[in-house]
Amino acid sequence: MEKVILSIGGNALIRRGESGTIEAQFHNAESACGLVASFLKGGSGVIITHGNGPVVGNIVIRNEAAKGFVPPMPLYISDADSEGGLGFMIQQSVYNELKRSGISAEVVTLVTQVVVDRDDGAFSSPDKPVGPYYTSDEAERLQQVKGWVMREVSGQGMRRVVPSPAPRRIVEAPVIKKLSDDGVVVIAAGGGGVPVIENKDKTLSGIDAVVDKDRATTLLAKTTGVKSILNLTAIDCVYLDFEGAGRRPLRELRVEDARKYLKRGEFAPGSMGPKVEAAIEFIESGGVEVLITTPALMSEALRGRAGTRIY
Repeated sequence: MEKVILSIGGNALIRRGESGTIEAQFHNAESACGLVASFLKGGSGVIITHGNGPVVGNIVIRNEAAKGFVPPMPLYISDADSEGGLGFMIQQSVYNELKRSGISAEVVTLVTQVVVDRDDGAFSSPDKPVGPYYTSDEAERLQQVKGWVMREVSGQGMRRVVPSPAPRRIVEAPVIKKLSDDGVVVIAAGGGGVPVIENKDKTLSGIDAVVDKDRATTLLAKTTGVKSILNLTAIDCVYLDFEGAGRRPLRELRVEDARKYLKRGEFAPGSMGPKVEAAIEFIESGGVEVLITTPALMSEALRGRAGTRIY
């Protein structure tokens, strides 16, 4: 591989059943970054992206809990906060691994702005849950006072839902490419990046939304010339009939078959579906392959012994 994007899912950083302590997050970040030194030794450049799902939700909860003492920040600031905090953890984990491996390379986190279209249909139909659960009375008050869109989720209460528009342009892509071409390990587009809109005078303004991490990763790969993506998540590989009696792992998946299975509803919209959709888009636009697996199995996946290879 000339250059690879290591894409770390939010659920690979705060795993199901974990409390989410900073020590656990650092441990998971170190596990997810365990092959960066090997890539560099093999002559591959590395760009790292990551999800922020559980973390940005925790930041929103802190916002709400402290609103009587500190002015709550808009969601796009929470996106930026999570990108910086998680980026720092990954950056330090990679730095330490390179030092232990005797590799001389720089590592940097770049808070990344992602331009979205203000007319994207997602803004009229928000569907991405974020933040805490509320009672019906609390939800009604927030709808009236803040204009939030609230929706009942899984019978657990009312929750805010926000738009998830398609990424159109990564503002810092030229800088990311230049740094990566110079041998710097760049951590960018964390949590899908900070969503912004472009004004008539070409200036930028933040907007409350969440950009899908896998779609942003695909866009970044296309604009930086990356041909391979290693997508780390909480599930070891792509399955057919994932929650059924006929559950079957897919070790290799051609784009045309992936599209057929998507149409058949095999991949859940809030889980594996977006990853497979992003993989199809990436490969059809010139990418070579996407590997999907867990951090623990990524070495085996690169040897073809685990995970799913989409090509």
